[in-house]
Amino acid sequence: MKILVTGHAGFIGSHLTERLLEDGHEVVGIDNRDPFYPAPVKERNLVRARDHGGFLDLSEDICRPEAYRQIPDDVEMVVHLAALAGVRPSIQHPRRYQEVNLGGTTRLLEFARRRKIERFVFASSSSVYGNNEKVPFSEDDPVDHPISPYAATKRSGELLAHTYAHLFGLKLICLRFFTVYGPRQRPDLAIHKFARLLDRDEPIPMYGDGTTQRDYTYIDDIIEGVEGALHWTGTVDPGAFQIVNLGESRTITLSEMIRVVGEEMGIEPQIELLPPQPGDVERTWADVSRARELLGYEPSTEFREGVRRFVRWYREEHAGA
Repeated sequence: MKILVTGHAGFIGSHLTERLLEDGHEVVGIDNRDPFYPAPVKERNLVRARDHGGFLDLSEDICRPEAYRQIPDDVEMVVHLAALAGVRPSIQHPRRYQEVNLGGTTRLLEFARRRKIERFVFASSSSVYGNNEKVPFSEDDPVDHPISPYAATKRSGELLAHTYAHLFGLKLICLRFFTVYGPRQRPDLAIHKFARLLDRDEPIPMYGDGTTQRDYTYIDDIIEGVEGALHWTGTVDPGAFQIVNLGESRTITLSEMIRVVGEEMGIEPQIELLPPQPGDVERTWADVSRARELLGYEPSTEFREGVRRFVRWYREEHAGA
């Protein structure tokens, strides 16, 4: 297939692009190189993809109507990963998050409708669950109490997707990602940030008492889930719609995560205790039974092994720096 991947130069997008190209698909990537983190980092993410002849790299913005004129007519499917990310920045810039995450998603859904591209995968987030007390989180749980603008935009994106499936017969699957980590992880995310601080012999900021929990999901497992979504059998039915969790279905506390990263780096962390941050949820924990049933999803990367692979990449990336 020829697949449009938005946000293809980012952490998840670049891994997905490589996998699709290796599997023999053609990929049209669109990414505006948002300065949320340095553009050279994203360019390095695409080094392997550029070796494939079936790759078209569009440095464009999904919020610009002109961007869609550059997309080839024979695109058969959309994987929509592009978004402004991050809970804490969304509290500072809520309007910008609304413009990009909702405005851009609406333009992309309209593009798919006009081009009659029926198959559409939307990247959502575990943040939509807010501080849900029931664990593990199930796709059928109520998600009407987001606690950050970022979470609200992701939930709104799911609702938009459902509307387009219902009105226009798009075959849509929304994937709720749970704290993805691994090589090329965004520099602002905790594991990458803490590794960098450890490397500089700087203290690790720990917000709260260290008991908050996350369902850390290794990048290879996430990519397996996205590939499963591409082959989701529900896509044979016009207007098919699903929401599916992609996590490891295991939780790690913040203090344990810091300890494991320190051990794999071979550096004893210095902890700086700070008050809890507004917008941060207390825990995430995915029920992945639906992903197993619909997508053949079976996460397999143990947390320490995933951190070890990340540290190996980090050392290679910063060798000689």
